[in-house]
Amino acid sequence: MTDASLPWSHAPVKVGLVGAGPWARAVHARVLAAGPETQLTAVWARRAEAARETAAPYGADVAARFEDLLDSCEAVAFAVPPSVQAELACRAAEAGKALLLEKPLALDLPSAQRLVDAVDTAGVVSQLVLTSRYNPATRRFLAAAQGVDAVGARACWLHGAFLGGDFATAWRLEHGALLDLGPHVLDLLDAALGPIVRVRGTGDPRRWIELTCEHASGAVSQASLSGSVNVERGITRIELFGPHAELVYDGAALDHEESWPVLRREFATAVRTGKSGELDVHRGLRLQTLMAQALEA
Repeated sequence: MTDASLPWSHAPVKVGLVGAGPWARAVHARVLAAGPETQLTAVWARRAEAARETAAPYGADVAARFEDLLDSCEAVAFAVPPSVQAELACRAAEAGKALLLEKPLALDLPSAQRLVDAVDTAGVVSQLVLTSRYNPATRRFLAAAQGVDAVGARACWLHGAFLGGDFATAWRLEHGALLDLGPHVLDLLDAALGPIVRVRGTGDPRRWIELTCEHASGAVSQASLSGSVNVERGITRIELFGPHAELVYDGAALDHEESWPVLRREFATAVRTGKSGELDVHRGLRLQTLMAQALEA
């Protein structure tokens, strides 16, 4: 695991931010500007006033055009809807920029594949913002999971953000919990129990969807996903079962502030070494493929 407390001996990576919504302001701009591994150089958004509000606290420039943003940085972070990300990230890759991408990569599998092809053709670094994966507690859980012979698992990812508020956005309300929460759940189940070889989905992603996953190990996992239920606090939980004692992951108890220094250090390290890590665009494509399979079922 990356030790984000060690001194950073390289020049900070100059990062331009695409997007100026609540998530961009609360996470991307703040985390990238904190350094020392990265420097927020500019912000571009379709709403110029929102871009100014996002950039101002950190002394970053406001790019008048997306092309101007590309001219000001060596890496681009995205905090926009998946359809917008899929289009603009291809252009950024073609311009030779490293990519810090949100999940899902795109709204559909063909668009995600085009983005992967653009990244591979350009040979640029990519990294996916799967928030919990950069948390030390999550990594301890995944390390522990490698030492148990799990035959089954249950997962539950529930919240009420789609009922109203900043994150009840158009793409989330249209496509539901599978595209929003599915990448997190499928990624962790795949990492904890071994590769998922088949996934089936039942229900309505806009209300409640159940996933049943078959793993190469022979294990079977099930996951309940919803963003449209009234719960006092989000429920983010995975339980692994087998001949061993139950192994539990409680994501709701995580301090997400512990994730950001690790994410920032690993992205900057990837850019400086020219080598993407495990959580790159190809990981995003695998998760997109699994979600497409669930929708087909």
